[in-house]
Amino acid sequence: MIFSRRTRAGRHAKADEQGRAGDRAAPLDEPELSDPASPDASAVAAPGAETGPYDLAEAPEGLRIDLGSLQIPAVDGVEIRAQAGEDGVIQQLELAHGASALQLGVLAAPRTESLWEEVRPEIRTALLADGVAAEEVPGRWGTELRARLRTQQGFDDLRLIGIDGPRWMVRAVFRGPAAIDPAQAGPLQDCLTGLVVSRDEEARPTREALPLRLPGEVPQAPEAPPAVAGAPRRKASPRRGKN
Repeated sequence: MIFSRRTRAGRHAKADEQGRAGDRAAPLDEPELSDPASPDASAVAAPGAETGPYDLAEAPEGLRIDLGSLQIPAVDGVEIRAQAGEDGVIQQLELAHGASALQLGVLAAPRTESLWEEVRPEIRTALLADGVAAEEVPGRWGTELRARLRTQQGFDDLRLIGIDGPRWMVRAVFRGPAAIDPAQAGPLQDCLTGLVVSRDEEARPTREALPLRLPGEVPQAPEAPPAVAGAPRRKASPRRGKN
């Protein structure tokens, strides 16, 4: 896995803004707070135990890159591109593999309602206002949006996914071949199914982006120990840890 820091948005910045349009379309006069201090038996549950994204409390062990509210699995061949300010706060996060990319974000959400069901129609409306039709299709995590943008470089295919968890919602946007055919998502799909959300205990307005930050140190896969003369070479057992 490669980690790189960008100082400005790339050519997909406009499409990313459209992917976030639902967040801006309906500002709340009195924002609802996602308050961790008031438990509710009917709370939105974390995604299934067999696949992620996971809430930190339910996450399995694994080697991950800690970006604050999101912990991303270390998957070979995936490049993490982060656009961050001088304070180290990440403003845009994108994972790339081959011709495909995956943009990730995480928002504060109500305890008892699906935020994705609320913002998805708003995203469709915002895209339509820009002359882009979005189609609702069933997917692994429920209803997804598929859209095709016309850019100066040609067409840009998008697959927008919202995944509700306990007091958070992961926003994922696949681009390129992975947006057209989920079977081509490969390592990017592995990053999403192994993603971990670390939601702090602070009460936040619904739809507020949970903070992301640059990692202090990027974990590296363990290397095999050097061979000792006259002794058989043994394979190193991978070390697994939980952030």
